[in-house]
Amino acid sequence: MQIEPTLLNDCFIVFPKVFHDRRGSFFESFNQQGFERATGLEIDFVQDNQSISKRGSLRGLHLQTGAMAQSKLIRVVQGRVWDVVVDLRPRSSTFKEHFTVELNQDNNYQLFVPKGFAHGFVTLSEEAIFAYKCDNYYDKQSEAGIIYNDPDLNIDWKLPEDDLVLSDKDKQLPTLKEFLK
Repeated sequence: MQIEPTLLNDCFIVFPKVFHDRRGSFFESFNQQGFERATGLEIDFVQDNQSISKRGSLRGLHLQTGAMAQSKLIRVVQGRVWDVVVDLRPRSSTFKEHFTVELNQDNNYQLFVPKGFAHGFVTLSEEAIFAYKCDNYYDKQSEAGIIYNDPDLNIDWKLPEDDLVLSDKDKQLPTLKEFLK
């Protein structure tokens, strides 16, 4: 696997080595020793999650805060998504900046999202299967988020506003300014 830093501190793209032959393909989706050697981070993933989303479904921008904050390693098993992360760590030199990348079944890219980042994605294909590892357990009391269309972030979600499908909960998330108060 090859791991490269993104424009945001401590956030990495993982490029697995994919082996193809007449039967199809194979790749190692995670190797803890290789990951830790390449990033210098010690990670102990404790929970795996998966979602299936229809085209236009926008999930985010979500995070957990405090002692239950989570780092995540995310990937797309099937389909295509536009993935977005926002650095919300006040002491980071990339504080309030965001990074976007397309994750899909063909490029097999993975994105490591450190604690203190908000994360979201929108489904670009008719359907997408999205999977991620977390280094902390889900805790409802620690849930937080930022509204997807925050004017200060000005995120390009790659689809027209009318095509986006959000949960009622995600429509009620605060702006970045409100979150940081």
